[in-house]
Amino acid sequence: MKPEPIALRPLARRLMLMLGLAALAAFALHQNANAHHGWSSYDSAKLVTLTGTIKSASYDNPHGTLDMTAEGKEWNVILAPPFRMDSRGLERGMLTEGKEVTVEGYQNRRDPQELRAERITVDGKTVELR
Repeated sequence: MKPEPIALRPLARRLMLMLGLAALAAFALHQNANAHHGWSSYDSAKLVTLTGTIKSASYDNPHGTLDMTAEGKEWNVILAPPFRMDSRGLERGMLTEGKEVTVEGYQNRRDPQELRAERITVDGKTVELR
């Protein structure tokens, strides 16, 4: 068996480095995708309606959230991305602590305290989120 030419060794090192970086990038993207909410984890067969009080609200990317009290429980409500909420008339200032809201959506199969909101009613205005 012939030894590999010396000129190919640096090329092989570069190739190994590039493959390693590609694998690291793929792993990072996979972890980020897993951290986000997959819609298949919600029970879309049963629409749930909650009316309660906002404890806290986030209007941040990748999507807004509400923590609210309804039916004697604490709920984490997943909203739409801020650009969509803005374009449909749900402004940041409408989601304030202590305000009563009605949310319709689907419960998370693994976390029964989490709801993916399809629509929200606040200040007498109903906004479609999906």
